[in-house]
Amino acid sequence: MGFSVSGSAVIIFVGMMVAAGIAVPALVGSMGALADSQGEQVDRGIDALNTEFEVTSATYNESGNGNLDLDIKNTGSTTLTLEGTSVLIDGEIRPSLTGTGLWVPGETITITTDESSKPDSVKIVAENGIAETITGAEIQ
Repeated sequence: MGFSVSGSAVIIFVGMMVAAGIAVPALVGSMGALADSQGEQVDRGIDALNTEFEVTSATYNESGNGNLDLDIKNTGSTTLTLEGTSVLIDGEIRPSLTGTGLWVPGETITITTDESSKPDSVKIVAENGIAETITGAEIQ
């Protein structure tokens, strides 16, 4: 081999090393981010599987100002936030819940709303998408 062939081979080899030096950190960083996001997705799935709650009491008080009182018990093993829990009454979302901020397993929360008439449906949705729906027949 002549000098020109050896010189061009060295230039190509150095170029490949530089390209690899640029590409490898980017690939390692993106693979790390992918692994982190997959871990977070698994954690969210576990939380969703462990989330469970039930409406233990739903009472509409026609006399007076038309209050709807809901008692909801966290029967799962996931701690939920009140701010992340939504209440939909006849398809309309109500203002965020207020309180201590956490809804721990075994705790019952009470939600009171003013309604002009007895609702046909009430849906409670936790921050991870787990929901419980009751119909007007279940409201006393």
